[in-house]
Amino acid sequence: MHTSTKIMGWDQMIAKVRSWKDQGLKVVFTNGCFDLVHFGHVDYLEKAAALGDKLVVGLNSDDSVRRLKGENRPILDESARTRLLAALEFVQGVVVFDEATPRDLIARLLPDVLVKGTDYSVEEVEGHIEVRENGGRVVLIELVEGYSTSSIVAKIQSL
Repeated sequence: MHTSTKIMGWDQMIAKVRSWKDQGLKVVFTNGCFDLVHFGHVDYLEKAAALGDKLVVGLNSDDSVRRLKGENRPILDESARTRLLAALEFVQGVVVFDEATPRDLIARLLPDVLVKGTDYSVEEVEGHIEVRENGGRVVLIELVEGYSTSSIVAKIQSL
């Protein structure tokens, strides 16, 4: 699958998820900024993908990242971040959201499995209520210690 066919708008992604579910496939969803995609991200996404048949990644827009992380972020723009994520063989879809949280997107996609890192509790995961009310589950994945965009940026700045 070419990377550009994996990058979709909300309506297209909702239709694609519905189609996958109609085929009996288990859809996994996770989200984040994924600025400076690194080993920790790849490990996390690979583990998330193993929880189902299709992995969809909700990506914070550039404006959303700025609101969350500050004016100096993102380092890579959303076009670059979407292409990098879509290039990963175990990612079947990437969809950008501009809101502060992906709750509305999750409520419309209703994945079978909602994934976040263990830096969250299940109750802190946006969309956990909607997913659980629709028979889905929430899974927390252990993050690789020492790999975060913030720590990589700090390391570069100290050089």
